[in-house]
Amino acid sequence: MPVYKFKVLTPNGATLEGTETANTHGEMIVRLKERQYYPVSVEEVIQKDIKDINLLNKVSIKQIAVFGRQFSTMLNAGVTIVNTLDILRQQTEHKKFKQVISDLYEDVQKGYTFSEAMEKHNDVFPNLMTYMVAAGEASGSLDVVMERMATHYEKEFKVNNKVKSAMVYPAVLSVVATAVVVFLLTFVMPTFLSMFEGSGVPLPAPTRLLLAISNSFRNFWYVYLLVILAAVYLFKRFASTPDGRRTIDRYKLRLPLYKGLTRKVISARFCRTLSTLLASGIPLLQAMENVAGAVGNTVVADSIVDSKEDVRKGVALSVPIRRTGYFPPMVDNMIKIGEESGTLDDILDKTANFFDEEVETEVQRLLTFMEPMMIVVMGVIVGFIVISMMMPMFDMLKTVQ
Repeated sequence: MPVYKFKVLTPNGATLEGTETANTHGEMIVRLKERQYYPVSVEEVIQKDIKDINLLNKVSIKQIAVFGRQFSTMLNAGVTIVNTLDILRQQTEHKKFKQVISDLYEDVQKGYTFSEAMEKHNDVFPNLMTYMVAAGEASGSLDVVMERMATHYEKEFKVNNKVKSAMVYPAVLSVVATAVVVFLLTFVMPTFLSMFEGSGVPLPAPTRLLLAISNSFRNFWYVYLLVILAAVYLFKRFASTPDGRRTIDRYKLRLPLYKGLTRKVISARFCRTLSTLLASGIPLLQAMENVAGAVGNTVVADSIVDSKEDVRKGVALSVPIRRTGYFPPMVDNMIKIGEESGTLDDILDKTANFFDEEVETEVQRLLTFMEPMMIVVMGVIVGFIVISMMMPMFDMLKTVQ
């Protein structure tokens, strides 16, 4: 039976809140009125099954982009917001997103603005999109704003895919290498153990080390598993804290191989988001607040917030951006040109497109470097295991001779 959360006014004017089960929304309202309560709000509490709480149920940036594109197209065709949401909720196949759009449809029918309805689902819709929708509603250009948001998130999706592709190959190779090593230590090494023990030949130090590791893997595998799980848990917990997130973000900007890709991704996000906001008529100071939350790095976000104070005092944006030291020189130079020519939004859009291409180039460069490096590391580990197993066999042959 559905559970409803209600907020009512009692006969003496007091506010009362609570939850109760009922067959339908209408039945819940009738019950409240029978108690002489005046219903202020009655909403169904969505019961989430455990099977629905998984990564596959997460609404992706690509789906947000498609939603924005379809929404913009229907608004341009003269379809009302309510009818647009009704159409989109019927054709959306993603279970969670379908429910979210249905909630938007119901809230807009109740009198909420579209942006207010979106705010209730801040786990699905980015804050930037909600803010831009509110601005579009105020200016009467919601269709234009949704089209810009669709373009923005389409490009963001492409950048994210490029970054993920840089991580897939090393991750797969690392998993394969780990599986090979574990297989050799737990299944191959024990077959040689009885041979080594019965030979009476002193074992070399590398072989003794390898046998010790093999025994620990076979006898205490659960300890290794617990250590790995604990490390992952502690890392995630550390990353969820403000200080931890800031520390990780700071290392991302300093890692020798990864910092170039990180800075270019941040530059692309910064330029694209600021361009979208300025093109929609958002004042620069307000735009910078939203840009800080969109770059995806807390250290850079803090520097952008600090830069806002300089801009408030009348300093050109290019000056504090250059002073942060986190952006390539091209960014502040292009901002300076845009400020002088009065076409900052257009210049930033072109700069974002440039860095999109740079991200792809950086990903290819990173993969080109990491592929042979990972193969060498895997070869060294497997080679060490093979040599450690062969050394006692050579000593046994010498003894026989």
